[in-house]
This record gives sequence, structure tokens and C-alpha cells, in this order.
Amino acid sequence: MSIDDCGNHGRCKGRRLHLYLSAAALIFVFLILLTILIIWLLLRHTKPEFYLQNASVQQFNLTAGDSNSLTAVLQVSLSSRNPNDRVGIYYDKLDAFAAYRGQQITGCTALPAGYQGHHAAAVWWPFLVGEGVPLAEYIAVAMERDAAAGLLLLDVKIEGRLRWKSGSWKYGHRHLHVDCPALISIDHGTGTSGSSAPSFHFRRTTSCTVDV
Repeated sequence: MSIDDCGNHGRCKGRRLHLYLSAAALIFVFLILLTILIIWLLLRHTKPEFYLQNASVQQFNLTAGDSNSLTAVLQVSLSSRNPNDRVGIYYDKLDAFAAYRGQQITGCTALPAGYQGHHAAAVWWPFLVGEGVPLAEYIAVAMERDAAAGLLLLDVKIEGRLRWKSGSWKYGHRHLHVDCPALISIDHGTGTSGSSAPSFHFRRTTSCTVDV
């Protein structure tokens, strides 16, 4: 009898069946993992990029003391870019506002929602308006001090919701949080119109922090 003799044909057939089933299971697992990898590569996405390109302060009246309030009007230029090759972005809702040291100082301005395709860009020019906004006392004191020093750091923020789109499939429903620092210098000399009103100057384009 050779060393490869199984003793009977039934036992040999059973071992071959076990090998076939094991090979089939390994192939099945491999195909599942390959499918998952392909889906992951197709749906892999990078969060959008946002930039604050300009900020124009058109009105800024700070009342510090008993009332501690602020009336401000700003117009900002915000841009966004979708850096993805295969995934589009649906902006379902976008609200912009200004803040100072964590306190919101203007109302929310709705930005046009819509679809942003692969490597596409969008630009918005919203007005951010706050009229008689109550300020915490320490916020009013700090703002008055910064304004007197001639340098004011505001934050232009966007809160919203977005979805991802790959092919005809929309998925995600994620919250969007954007924070753009706006460094503004204040000239307390004679304004451009010849008046003694201070003039405000946006220092530079800034990239924004994006959290999705």
C-alpha cells in the first residue's frame, strides 16, 4: 500500500470536498473584501476647503459701559472648493455669521445652498448684520481695548449641513462647521472721506478651519 492511500475512496472524497469548501470560502471572503475596498475607494472623500477672501466693515458702533452693545455691518467674501475627484457635495443649508471671542455678534445670513461638483468652486458675498447686540461685559471691554489698539480679530463662521454624492448615490447627512479668522486693522486717523471716523482694513486672505 502506498503512503498516499486513504484507506478507502469515501475518506479521500471527504478530504477533497473539505479542501474544495475551504477554497470556496477563502475565495468568497476575498471577493467580499475586494468589493469593500472598491466601494471605499469610490466613496472616499475629503472635506471641502473654505477661504475668507475679504471682509469690509461698513458700520461698527460699540457702546461699552452700562449698555455693552454692538451695532455692526460687515460684508465678507467667502469661497469654497470641492477637492474630490469622484465625489460631489450637496450643501443643504449654510448660515454665516460673525463672532468675537466666542460670542456671536451678528445675525445669521443664509447662503445659497446647492450642488458643488468635482473640483468646482463657489463664491458668496453675504452681509452680516448685528443691531444693538448685547455683549457680555468682559467681551465689550476686550473689544474696546482691541479697537483702541487698532487691531481686531473677528471670526466669520458658517454652520450648515451637507451630503456627499457619488454617481447617483447621495449619502452622509453631515453637519458642517467652518471658522475663518478675520484680522482687521483700524486706522483712527482721518478717514478717506475727510471725516474723523476710523477706517477698517482687512489684512489678508485666510484659509478656514473646516469640521465635518
